Amino acid sequence: MKAISPDETSQQPSTAMTATNARRVALIVAIAFFMQLLDSTIISTSLPQMGASFGVPAVAMSIGITVYMLTMAVFVPLSGWLADRFGARNIFLIAIALFTLASIACGFSQNLIQFVAARAVQSVGSALMTPVGRILVLRNAPRSELLNATALITWPALFAPVVGPVLGGFITTYLSWHWNFFINIPLGLVGLALVARFVPGDRAADPKPLDWPGFFLTSLGLACLLYGLERIAHPEDGILPTVLLLGAGILIGWLAVRHLYRAAHPLLDLSSFKVLTFAISTLAAGTIFRVAINATPFLLPLLFQVGFGLSPVDAGVMILAYFLGNLGMKTVTTPTLRRFGFRAVMVVNGVIASASIMACAAISPQTPQVLVMALMLLAGLTRSMQFTALNALAFADIAAEQRSSAATLSSMLQQLAMLFGVAGATAILNLSQIARNRPALDLVDFRIAFLVIGAIGLVASFRFLILPATAGAEVSGHASRN
Repeated sequence: MKAISPDETSQQPSTAMTATNARRVALIVAIAFFMQLLDSTIISTSLPQMGASFGVPAVAMSIGITVYMLTMAVFVPLSGWLADRFGARNIFLIAIALFTLASIACGFSQNLIQFVAARAVQSVGSALMTPVGRILVLRNAPRSELLNATALITWPALFAPVVGPVLGGFITTYLSWHWNFFINIPLGLVGLALVARFVPGDRAADPKPLDWPGFFLTSLGLACLLYGLERIAHPEDGILPTVLLLGAGILIGWLAVRHLYRAAHPLLDLSSFKVLTFAISTLAAGTIFRVAINATPFLLPLLFQVGFGLSPVDAGVMILAYFLGNLGMKTVTTPTLRRFGFRAVMVVNGVIASASIMACAAISPQTPQVLVMALMLLAGLTRSMQFTALNALAFADIAAEQRSSAATLSSMLQQLAMLFGVAGATAILNLSQIARNRPALDLVDFRIAFLVIGAIGLVASFRFLILPATAGAEVSGHASRN
């Protein structure tokens, strides 16, 4: 009798989700992602007010961000194993519940110690939410629906970083900083109800024992790397601890990789990196391009406020065009990928996206506003398409048994790319300022930063040429048109 492969099994009516149900699961996961990402960006605008409320300097509030990041680094590697052992749906429910309850605790915190403790618990929920949410989407979407499902869970990552600071500033100004956390209550309750009602349960038939050495090495290495990258944005804290942290992270990471390749039951299955589409979109060109993607939203508000001297409100108007571009591309990304395929889109769109980043170096306070808005719109449009294409291609050829580890690895690498983007942009700005021997940042520093970041994206774009023309064709539908 012929054995049935996991991919064949996933196409059988008894286990396959219909297109409607696959999109429904993706939309529910997207709601949870939005809550998580909104919280991560909304808090930055209220740190001074929170510090005043707790009776500590605003700079002391950074510990809440640091604890959040380090706790996440510890628990992200564990998420795939937990999903296999106890069921992805169950872990996703626990993640949303933890995040929501911790948000309430953050809002009611009376001092810095209470706030830091609540943020640590909140981070556990966040660490489990992203990779396990992706696992749910991968397990419940046939390959033909993976592109649409990925587009749905990608929009929070494009939407939240833009709207978060604006919404956070409004809430802090007209309500209080507590509501930046209380806003998660209705989102969390809706998410819990929808997951319980519409997301099917699942569990691995033969869960593996927990790889404790792999867990320890992976979590510690990731924590050192993330903390080291975060410290680059704060050069006043000293360079030596940053270098030591990054060095320790690289060394421990190497030990973790060696262990995972040798272990009988590794915490993370690294065989996903042998799949070209996954490797190129997550580890190689994908990570490099995500550095540019993540650096741009960090640089733009600073450019408009510090370089142009605009008020936060006027800068927000400029950023609004960038946000509209992110949303505007969602309707055309899927048909474009089906018409031209992943390789052509990621190369051509990547070049345009990189050029739009570099073009930000050419604008000034004297540039007509309509041209600045047009550039922001173009940058947002191309960023959105590249982001969706990267996320969809990553899992196009991943086998069913690799999905949990692949989702976890993807989440870890995206965290690194996000911090690399911010840290890299910060380092370029600081180095430019030091080289010019000036006491403060100037417009020329931002021009250099945009040129360097755009060049990084440009190099990564041409790297996608190593993909075959039919890469991810089963997901994009491009092959059927040839």
